[in-house]
Amino acid sequence: MDTINTLFLLSGFLIALSALASRLSTVAGVPLLLIFLALGMLAGEEGILGIEFDDYSVAFLIGHLALAMILLDGGLRTRLKTFRVGFKPALSLATFGVFITSGLVGLISMWVFDLTFIQGLLVGAIVGSTDAAAVFSMLSGRGVNLNERVGATLEIESGTNDPMAIFLTIVLVEVLVGEVGGILDTGLFLVLQFGLGMVIGLGAGWLIARLLRWVDLAPGLYSLLALALGFVVFGLASALGGSGFLAIYLTGLMIGNKPGRHLNFILPVHDGLAWLSQIGLFLVLGLLVNPSELLEHALPASLVALSLIFIARPLAVLLTIKPFFKFRWREVGFISWVGLRGAVPIVLAIFPVIGGVENASFYFNVAFAVVLMSLLIQGGTLPWMARRMKVEVPKSVSPSLRGPLGVLPENDYEMFVYVVDNEDLKDVPIRLLRFPSGALISALFRDHAMLHPKGSTRLQLGDVICVIGRTDDLPALNRLFNGDAKLKQVRAFFGTFTFDGQARMQDIAEAYGLTLSPGEHDMTLADFVSLRVGGHPVVGDDVDWHGIHWVVSDMEGNKVTRVGLRLY
Repeated sequence: MDTINTLFLLSGFLIALSALASRLSTVAGVPLLLIFLALGMLAGEEGILGIEFDDYSVAFLIGHLALAMILLDGGLRTRLKTFRVGFKPALSLATFGVFITSGLVGLISMWVFDLTFIQGLLVGAIVGSTDAAAVFSMLSGRGVNLNERVGATLEIESGTNDPMAIFLTIVLVEVLVGEVGGILDTGLFLVLQFGLGMVIGLGAGWLIARLLRWVDLAPGLYSLLALALGFVVFGLASALGGSGFLAIYLTGLMIGNKPGRHLNFILPVHDGLAWLSQIGLFLVLGLLVNPSELLEHALPASLVALSLIFIARPLAVLLTIKPFFKFRWREVGFISWVGLRGAVPIVLAIFPVIGGVENASFYFNVAFAVVLMSLLIQGGTLPWMARRMKVEVPKSVSPSLRGPLGVLPENDYEMFVYVVDNEDLKDVPIRLLRFPSGALISALFRDHAMLHPKGSTRLQLGDVICVIGRTDDLPALNRLFNGDAKLKQVRAFFGTFTFDGQARMQDIAEAYGLTLSPGEHDMTLADFVSLRVGGHPVVGDDVDWHGIHWVVSDMEGNKVTRVGLRLY
């Protein structure tokens, strides 16, 4: 069999196997990225298939392409409103947090591996940053619904911390090979990494977003154009000395937050591209490592990984977040735990190989071992830790299917499909449903037959309802179709009773026999909760007042609109 056919056969087989392995991840609770790495190792030179692959340059190129696509997709799905609560702490973690983590791990690596000061710091720099692929995959794929403050901080941090890690790695590699520049050149390099990456990413993203909204293309070309221009931004920023990773993430952020019909064609395609990138990247990195060499460094590398997980990351989070931002201790604990390492440290470990550092394979094997430990320990326990630290908020019912109608260029109507499983809706006439004013039922399916719904039509359990409405109608529709189990879960979390955020504290205090401090009598409940939280409240924040938990249950922008009362 010739080379080209072999390439198609093996690559297709491995990608298909990786896609099917996602089911194993769901059933067994094993982090999916760990499965991809394991499959790559099994297919490698010392594995079952015996594929010989040791081209670090090709792996480096594949790593950059894959990470660029993953970051572009991550930016597309990050909402600008999350920057309200997550940008400043995430930026602190992405800069000072990476620096502190790298330094602490570097010092520990010196002792564990008997390295010089610079060699130890290089190990720390390589594994010092969290990985966007790992964080995005774990948060979206493990069914964990974090409160906005924690989720936004983790996502933004993972998308913006690459420049600092790349800067530290390149500088330390140059020191080891004797090509380091002066302090001024080094400082300028750091400024360019962040500054150019941010300016080019935001500026180009703003222009691309408007181009995509304005241009009239075949539906399949919008995603291709977005990807192509994203790569242009990545290459331009990198060529000028900036961070291509930061630039393409911000480009995706600008595109994804510009409403328009183009997003309906871009997002589904880029979701598939992001999965393909993760699978391809981790398979290639798995092929690159030899288990026998990995085992030589397994024990000391495990000590470094454990020190990173339990010492360096928690200290970095504590020093860069807790003194300056209003995070609760359990939120700080969870952010410390989700310092997931993934493809980025392994790709950074290729820098010493390409740079000609002595014993460069050592850094690659150590980075690989640290990533394996991080995915196994942190990734495998993420859902349990989220529950333990109480940073989850209940998921409300969402449409089983939804899709745009393509009627309007923006703020388009959509078709939302719900299955009736709420006992409270059984035998209720449609005319009695409290629908949003702009939404209506277009069809109803019962026993695989389509009915023409009328006001007198009574709902039955198992009915499938097609609703036409807009995105703004979703919260009201989701509340309407909440099933009994979901409703109980929501009530257990937010409380049986909810109050309007504009309710006066004096009236609430009189009704429940509670005591107010001076200055609180004229406050609204929303202002009171916001003050107690410390500003920037999010859904799920709770305030313990006189033994009662007042839980933020609904918000509009920065404004608390509903507060639940929970008695335990």
